Amino acid sequence: MHLGAKVQREWPLRPQPPQGEVVDASDVIIFSVKPQVVKTVVLQLRPLLSKKKLLVSIAAGVKLQDLEEWAGHGRFIRVMPNTPSAVGMGASVMSLGGAATEQDGELVGKLFGAVGKTWKADEKLFDAVTGLSGSGPAYIYLAIEALADGGVTAGLPRELALGLASQTVLGAAAMAVQSGKHPGQLKDDVTSPGGTTIAGIHELEKNGFRGTLMNAVVAAAKRSQELSRK
Repeated sequence: MHLGAKVQREWPLRPQPPQGEVVDASDVIIFSVKPQVVKTVVLQLRPLLSKKKLLVSIAAGVKLQDLEEWAGHGRFIRVMPNTPSAVGMGASVMSLGGAATEQDGELVGKLFGAVGKTWKADEKLFDAVTGLSGSGPAYIYLAIEALADGGVTAGLPRELALGLASQTVLGAAAMAVQSGKHPGQLKDDVTSPGGTTIAGIHELEKNGFRGTLMNAVVAAAKRSQELSRK
């Protein structure tokens, strides 16, 4: 017996209905496709995209004005989520189109709120959002890897170093979210006079740690701007 037969018997596979049937039966349509194909998809489905349907796009860099033109109406909401949504810790920002109502915004907020936190912002801020929360997880993964490498350099086993680095970043982020304190204050709370932490911070400051992160966000935002113009 091959694996396919076993899977089909234990979890019967059902063929998906044609796109048109899915759209026709849905009140909310989410376009979760690559930016370069979203126009084609929207135009193909346009005859089915009545004003009764709330349309949502998570295609990076594709503006509401274009989405509304392709769909033939403005009941569209643009959302910029990020990859931690996969573990229920996402950060999503949404902007409402011309015909989208506050109730539409609340509904989309609940949908994306199920996989993290949501904010509402003017669409003109989306390039900066992309540079920060859209690209930001990659900066943090790099930081976790670097912290773990530092631990290994200092003598820790790799597995322990990686576990400590990941949990330290997770805990610090939770403190920043839940404590209500400014990150600078939280940093000061850990930093004793003449202690270990201030020695480490001194090294980070000497090497432009904060400026480098700021530059990364700005560079990603500028790249997002460039891509949205293409």
